[in-house]
Order: sequence, then C-alpha cells, then structure tokens
Amino acid sequence: MPGCPNQSAQYDFHILAFTTSPVGQLFIFIGGFLLYLMTILGNVAIFTLVFTAPKLHTPMYFFLCNISVLDVASTSNFIPKLLMILITQDHKISLYGCIIQLFFFVFCAVSELLTLTSMAYDRYLAICKPLQYYLIMSKTLCMSLIVFSLLTGALNSLVHAILTSLLFFCTSRDINNLFCELNSLISLSTSDTNSRKLLIIFDDIILAFIPFVLIIASYVFIISNVLKIKSRHGRLKAFSSCTSHLITVVLFCGPSIFLYIKEEFEHAKDQDKLLPLLFLVVVPMLNPLVYSLRNKDIWEATAALRNYKKKMF
Repeated sequence: MPGCPNQSAQYDFHILAFTTSPVGQLFIFIGGFLLYLMTILGNVAIFTLVFTAPKLHTPMYFFLCNISVLDVASTSNFIPKLLMILITQDHKISLYGCIIQLFFFVFCAVSELLTLTSMAYDRYLAICKPLQYYLIMSKTLCMSLIVFSLLTGALNSLVHAILTSLLFFCTSRDINNLFCELNSLISLSTSDTNSRKLLIIFDDIILAFIPFVLIIASYVFIISNVLKIKSRHGRLKAFSSCTSHLITVVLFCGPSIFLYIKEEFEHAKDQDKLLPLLFLVVVPMLNPLVYSLRNKDIWEATAALRNYKKKMF
C-alpha cells in the first residue's frame, strides 16, 4: 500500500502500556515513580561527585559520567509519559512525540554501548599496558571517544527517526509496548518496511555485535594478563579495577539480548512488559550502586568532599 489518503502529521498513536486492573496499575505507578526517582538521584549524585572531586578526574570516571547522563536521559525519555498514562489513562501520543521518544531511545542505547566499549579499552590499557596508559589514554583520546559515541548515536537515531516518520499507518496506531519503540512502529506500518528491517540488521551488526565482541576481546586479554600476576593480592587488585565495569556490561547487555530474542518469538503480554521496564529503569538505577559499593576511590572522594564542607561551614 503506497500511502493513506487521510494520513497527516496531526494523528495520534496510542501506547497501550499495561491493561491490568486499576489497583495493579497503581502499584506499577508507585513502583515506577520510586525507581525513576532513585535513578535520577543516584546518577546525579555520581555525576556531581566526579565533577567536584579532583581524585576522580580520570578517564574511567569521565566515561562513567557520560553513562550517568545517558541513563538519566534514557529513563526521562519515556518514564514520565508512562506514569502519566497510568495515572490519567490518556494513552495518546502525537506522531512528533513518538518520533522524539524513538530518537532518544536509539540515541541513548547506541551511545551507552559505545561508551561501555570505550571503558573496556580503558581497562585493557590500564591492566595490559600500565606503563603506556597515560600516554595512550590522553584527555584528547578520551574526549574523542566520548564525542564519537555521542555523534554515532545521534546520527544513527536521526536516520531511524526520519525514515520512521515517512512510514504510513493506515490500519492500526495502537502500540503494544511501553513507549514508541522502533520494532513496534515498523510492525504497525502498512508501508514496505523491508529496507528498514535490513537497516536494523545492519545496525545490530555494526553498532551492537561488533562493540560487544570488542568488549569480550578486551576481557580475554585482561583475564590472560591478570592470571600471569604471581601474587594473589596483585591479581585481586588488578581484577577489582574491572569488576564494576564488567557488572555494568552484564546488566546492560544481558537483558538486551534476552529481550531481543524474546521479541523475535513471542508477542508482548502484560507480564512481558515488566521486563523492558526493569531493563530501562532498574539497570540505570543500579549503575551508581555498582560503581559506589566497595569502590575505594568513590568512598575516599565522598569523605574528602564531606570534610571540605565541614571546614567551609
């Protein structure tokens, strides 16, 4: 079908979200709001601490700040709208609002994965090439990696947003998801979407699979070098510097792979929608905890900042 005679840019989509009882939706609203609040507070705290503590002005924490900003942007992209749907039962979202959600979702996902890949390279240099670390991982390279991650995410999401805005939706505009996700919109379109599907496969290979392989390769070299350290204390100290990043990678990539496989074989049900909700809210909430618990640098920087405030007041 080439187009819809009555389609214009003024029509609305309907985000179905959850179809549970009012009591169930109230519990989801309260849980979602609390998780969102903890996500914002935790990531803002990490960003503020890294920004104000000179001890944390290192490449690893610079990358962590970028992830914190992306986590706040990602959750803020759809959680406020979802909470409004749950409390007001108004499921409408405009075409432009839908495209904006799609843009920021793709942008944050791609940029965060590329940032995690940069962090893996940073950990590889710190453990496998410690004498050359500060020579290679300079401020210029660090900034270049961040800019590359953000620009790649922005350009990729812009392409998807423009191409999706050109699709026609003649039969249904009910999105059986929690937000305007790319695959959900493509499945609703009455246009020929084969080229879009090929683009998604290309993106999955270039911007998801290859970065994931690079992260795995980095840790193969890291583990190989750590095992060569003779002292047990030395091995634990070396590997402890990678633990937080490794947990973050597992939290980010694990649910992503599971949800991708699940979407390919099953239709979304209400209980299945809790999985992306947990992935898109719980994982960003856990990231600050992962990097603060049992992290000596974070605790020392927090103590130093607290002592500085006491002296000031």
